[in-house]
Amino acid sequence: MPVVKLLFWLCAALVVYAQAGYGLLLALLSKLLPRRPARVGAALVPPADDDAAADALLPSVTVIVAAYQEESVIAEKVANLKALDYPAEKLEIVVACDGSPDATPQRAREAGADTVLELPRGGKIRAQDAGVRQARGAIVAFSDANAFWEPDALRRLVAPFAGQPDVGYVCGQVSFVNDGGTNQEGLYWRYEMALRGIESDLRSITAGNGAIYATRREAYVEVDPIMGHDLSFPFNMVKNGWRALYAADARATEKMVPSIEGEFARKRRMMTHGWPIVLRGRMLDPRGYGPLYGLMILSHRVLRYATPFLHLAVLSTSVVLARRGRPYALALLAQLGILAAAALARAIPARPFLVARYYVLTTAALGAGLLDVMRSETEAGWEPPEGTR
Repeated sequence: MPVVKLLFWLCAALVVYAQAGYGLLLALLSKLLPRRPARVGAALVPPADDDAAADALLPSVTVIVAAYQEESVIAEKVANLKALDYPAEKLEIVVACDGSPDATPQRAREAGADTVLELPRGGKIRAQDAGVRQARGAIVAFSDANAFWEPDALRRLVAPFAGQPDVGYVCGQVSFVNDGGTNQEGLYWRYEMALRGIESDLRSITAGNGAIYATRREAYVEVDPIMGHDLSFPFNMVKNGWRALYAADARATEKMVPSIEGEFARKRRMMTHGWPIVLRGRMLDPRGYGPLYGLMILSHRVLRYATPFLHLAVLSTSVVLARRGRPYALALLAQLGILAAAALARAIPARPFLVARYYVLTTAALGAGLLDVMRSETEAGWEPPEGTR
């Protein structure tokens, strides 16, 4: 029994640390360690009476949108990019169509995209690679077809590159819009963005998002087509000597999956691309990280992705130990209570029950994604999640 007790306490502590303790540690470190200078590149975001001077400082940018079956939103997306507060002569829009069987290429051209690539089906990453090869901008930025940028988003996205030659990657902030439904992704995402902001100030972020991000042309790396940029780019940037930052004021919005069950399917699919990055994509190799960033990767990525297995260990050991002490019995009751609340959420869609269901299903999605990877080879292609267009 001593071994079972040790396993219980170790796994329980790791779950608590991964979900909450890491955030507290980051908050403490942000008070103790020096942070990067604030508002570097602010001159690129002009005051009302100095537009011309700010425009002269802006780098040329190519925005690349990889698209597959996006005929319903691609024209609006191109129009959104063309309407950005950015000099037209310094902005290039490339739509890389990944074997789209619909009218996506035609509608992108009609909307005014500078370049439309009609590529054979090869997956999002290869479409983005092709877009970068065609790009003329010093900075290459990326977005999803259903993500819409605020007018000043591009200026604010490229601002951290100015005066900081070691910055190779910048990720903006995406807000998920929910027109109803049951998904609780917004609650998690706000916490995730807070962690990302502190990581950026201290060293570099550990993950990005596909809605709004950019790299220097010379920092761009071609990765395995099943390994998405969101997870693979930040830590690879660090290994290659760059910093990967978060620009919270570079904002975009994206429609979220309506239901918690849909979010489970989305995260499960994402982790079929995420687990290969963790297991064979050099994430676990600490070379090039430094102690602080290595701690961030271990805490925010490795332990977070391990939580379904840690939860199973806590549940099984608390069942064994429930009669051997109050802490174990209380732990078992708490876990059963969360599972019961998650099960009741469909019949009683109260917020606490929905949050419990979201947590249980999205945690399970991490484990399900690993099982999918073990059972079959991950495909490079992707489909737009249902209800997000």
